[in-house]
Amino acid sequence: METNTELVRFLTDHAGQLADDVVERVSGLLGDVTDEEIKQARIMYTALWKALAETLRTEELQVPEALMRWSRGNAAMQTKNSGSIAAVADRYPPSRDAIADILLEMSEKLGLSLKDYAQLSKLVNRFLDLSLQETYYAFERLSKLYQSDAEEELAELSAPVVPVYDGIVILPFIGRITDDRAYAIMDKVLPKIAAMKVTCTIADFSGLAEIDDHAIQLLQQIEDALELMGIQVISTGLRPHLAQSIVNSRQVLAEKRYFGTVKQALKSLIQQRNRPS
Repeated sequence: METNTELVRFLTDHAGQLADDVVERVSGLLGDVTDEEIKQARIMYTALWKALAETLRTEELQVPEALMRWSRGNAAMQTKNSGSIAAVADRYPPSRDAIADILLEMSEKLGLSLKDYAQLSKLVNRFLDLSLQETYYAFERLSKLYQSDAEEELAELSAPVVPVYDGIVILPFIGRITDDRAYAIMDKVLPKIAAMKVTCTIADFSGLAEIDDHAIQLLQQIEDALELMGIQVISTGLRPHLAQSIVNSRQVLAEKRYFGTVKQALKSLIQQRNRPS
């Protein structure tokens, strides 16, 4: 496409006005756009029109960084609010329609040829395709990060440290024990126990939803780590099906020191401590 100096000048000089036009048309169609979103969209579309002019001038694709930041920002907002990528993707069709109408009006005003209009439309759609692609990639990356953070938080909630007596804490395991949770417990929870100068930990399994051989291995690793730290470990809350799973696995938890309930274990420990030497 030969450089159209008048078109390049028009896009550059009217970028802000064109951006306002797009935002006004699209927000009118969507109806659920916040003031901050409108502000950011205006900044992005202003950069888009200027980038379009620069692309025409240099005949090299000039992708505006503001467009990429805007795309990543949309992904971040949806990820943070537990939204879906569809909520962002659904806004692109009306945006394309609004820009197509503006390009058509611009073509008529400047007397552009059908070929020029088609090339402009192709470039704008290229920008929007790159934007949507960046949004998808950012959403995927952020989702994994949020999931990882959630796993760490969930691990701490799944195994909260409960001080109950001088040097004694309860470590109740809740829900399911996965590789990620076991790692997070080793990385986040055990250092807390070490910092509390604990001498005995009561590992309570009554809150476990289910347990298999792999989960038992993970639990054993956690208990082994505690014992290597010089902390005595006692297991409680093994319901019949959990106990049977441990027996079938042929693995040993806490050197076979089991109590039915936390209350029984705590009573035994206190009696042991109070027993005359």
